[in-house]
Amino acid sequence: MTLGQTFSAYAVTLGEDVQRIDDTMTLLTEINMGATAIGTGINTHPEYKHRVREELSALTGIRFITAPDLVEATQDTGVFVLLSGVLKRLAVKLSKIADDLRLLSSGPVAGLGEINLPAMQPGSSIMPGKVNPVIPEVINQISFQVIGSDLTVTLAAASGQLQLNAFEPIIGCNLFDSIEMLKDGCRILSDRCVSGITANVERCRANVMRSPGLATALTPLIGYERAASIAKESLKTGTSVFDLALDMRIVTKEQLDALMDPRRMTGPTVPVRGGARRKAARRR
Repeated sequence: MTLGQTFSAYAVTLGEDVQRIDDTMTLLTEINMGATAIGTGINTHPEYKHRVREELSALTGIRFITAPDLVEATQDTGVFVLLSGVLKRLAVKLSKIADDLRLLSSGPVAGLGEINLPAMQPGSSIMPGKVNPVIPEVINQISFQVIGSDLTVTLAAASGQLQLNAFEPIIGCNLFDSIEMLKDGCRILSDRCVSGITANVERCRANVMRSPGLATALTPLIGYERAASIAKESLKTGTSVFDLALDMRIVTKEQLDALMDPRRMTGPTVPVRGGARRKAARRR
């Protein structure tokens, strides 16, 4: 696969959570103002809840909605659990992406080394030139905190009794903290890491060309078993799949050039024609 496909997938998965957060924000516009003690509205004018909602909407520019059942709206903190869950989901994805960036940039010799992260600080007093993935590590730590905060919100929401929940302060505290940390973390990840990532082109090309996985491209022409045997032989001897297939004369060099073009292998393709299966069968 290409680095473009890798990072495009990251964009899509984070975009999904942007949409989920937007959906949850709509649910947060339902309010219980006018409920007074437990939702009965005692000691208020019948129009009070509507006029308060209208005034709040005018002051904030947000279209608030009065909950249809104020007793339920007063005791239920489910929307906070939902929001916290969405934030946790985002944190989990960000942590996974941060782990990927650390792995893809690992090296320069003993790791994958397919991408280069921008250097943020001197890497090591004993290893000159070392680049530590400090920004992805920041994202990991933020994510761990948000995941822990979600548990606090969950337990607090579950601990409300009868018509009230006395633990809403800790719910609010953790939600605000999670939102602020994720907001700042995403901005830092974008500005100080992702925008400066470069591809280690030669390392990527070398990894592809010596990969036994190239044998996968031969499967439509010679079948799975023969392609697997070539991959195993490549691993055993260190000879490239291209050279092994060429030596075995199961396909022509022209067909190999077309089949093993790395870009051709990054998506659905039209089978290479040329009767290689029939020729290979006659040789057997």
